[in-house]
Amino acid sequence: MATFVHLTPGAHAARVRRSGVRAAGRGEWRGVFLFPVLPSYTLTHQWLRELSRRPGPRGLVAVQVRLPDEEPVSVGRYSDREPARVTAAEAVRRVAAAPDARGWEVFLARSVTPAEVRHIRAVRQVNGWRYRPGAHGTAPCLCFGCRERGGYGSRRLAERRPHPLDGPPPPPRVLLARVEAAEARGDTAALREALHGYGMRRRGPLARLSGLARHPDPAVRIALVEAVAYWSTPGVPDLLRELGRDPDVRVREAATDALVR
Repeated sequence: MATFVHLTPGAHAARVRRSGVRAAGRGEWRGVFLFPVLPSYTLTHQWLRELSRRPGPRGLVAVQVRLPDEEPVSVGRYSDREPARVTAAEAVRRVAAAPDARGWEVFLARSVTPAEVRHIRAVRQVNGWRYRPGAHGTAPCLCFGCRERGGYGSRRLAERRPHPLDGPPPPPRVLLARVEAAEARGDTAALREALHGYGMRRRGPLARLSGLARHPDPAVRIALVEAVAYWSTPGVPDLLRELGRDPDVRVREAATDALVR
């Protein structure tokens, strides 16, 4: 039998004892993330601090799970696009033999039954790494794709160390003037750049920008999807559904991905 650990909020402990660990996620990635129990306590519970950053009940516990050696799982680093599909015993062997086991994970594509839960115990809440293995002591990347929007101290950090390409976006009225000027002269490159600025904000003039859903350039329509994807403005899902029926397949894919997020 292969032994793993699953980290979950302590508030879920009673439910786990009663009915096991419920599968989470979507599609082929619906299941449970695990990590092998290694001789090193630190490596075994390395995901603790990273998982603690996520919203939800505070204080995680370790659920020890035992699976049959031949149970099919996936194993690899968190950044692997196609993790290896192996047995549970082979997953333990690969992680234990890795020169650096930080960032590895095992994925079980089903729920964990109550009979497979051995016990639940408290763990030290300061164990592990944050953001990524080896991140401590290195300056964070503050580009729009990497920075954590709404995280603790993120605004202060962005103001202190603005990224040369993705610094604080211009005010909405400035961006709107740029959109109107780009439309007037038919400059699609400038129009996409202005929409990128809107994508770095939480809200914008949706009624004014929604007309771009019928712009003749598909690249502009994709830029519109990326601009509104994370807005909390009412009406954004309706606009994304409209763009999900776009004649261009790239626009449809972008809108569908945004709706899933």
